[in-house]
Amino acid sequence: MSRLTIDALRTILVACAGADDDVEFSDEALDVTFEELGYDSLALMESAARIEREYGIELSDDEIDEGLTPRRLLAIVNENLSQAA
Repeated sequence: MSRLTIDALRTILVACAGADDDVEFSDEALDVTFEELGYDSLALMESAARIEREYGIELSDDEIDEGLTPRRLLAIVNENLSQAA
């Protein structure tokens, strides 16, 4: 699979957190913590598990903890994807 995009991340978060499907990440929101965006740690853990399944990578607990913002999580996932290729 290719790179994780912001649209794909939003779809995963909506599916795992049950949030409003109309939620979009603006450029400014990419650097806001998931907590401030309304996503709790359980939603992030479920989202990380789904990313691992769909993209065939493994994310360590430390990497998940480091992915505090959408931009950072995208970077971590895409770095893992490029290393796996």
